[in-house]
Amino acid sequence: MSGPFSFSLMATDCAARRGEFVTPHGRVQTPAFMPVGTQGTVKGLAPDDVRGTGAEIVLGNTYHLMLRPGAERIAALGGLHKFMNWSLPILTDSGGFQVMSLSELRKVDERAVTFRSHLDGTMIELTPEARHRDSGAARRRHRHAAR
Repeated sequence: MSGPFSFSLMATDCAARRGEFVTPHGRVQTPAFMPVGTQGTVKGLAPDDVRGTGAEIVLGNTYHLMLRPGAERIAALGGLHKFMNWSLPILTDSGGFQVMSLSELRKVDERAVTFRSHLDGTMIELTPEARHRDSGAARRRHRHAAR
């Protein structure tokens, strides 16, 4: 992979693999311990405490970040890294789990997935274009690469 992102396979042993991916925010050794910061925070731990665990990356949840605090608020506060006070890589999911698990709260068509917020009933549309546009505001463009 060229550009600011790359992945290197460092070693294999039968089906096990060890690798490293590089992002503009740092390197991550794989397999990786990835604490979950669903709404932009790892509950119960300050960012320095998360770093103290040896974590090189944290995971955010697109659906929950979209609802609370919201892409606009995160952008106004300087982006997800500043909002979380986390300078290392952040991986956000696609929102696909909620597409399946919240089937009673969503409608899917060729253009978008529309959710009814489980918090207040607001209708929220998630399109690939909106997700990409919000990525600069709400999260960095780290992609989960199942290799």
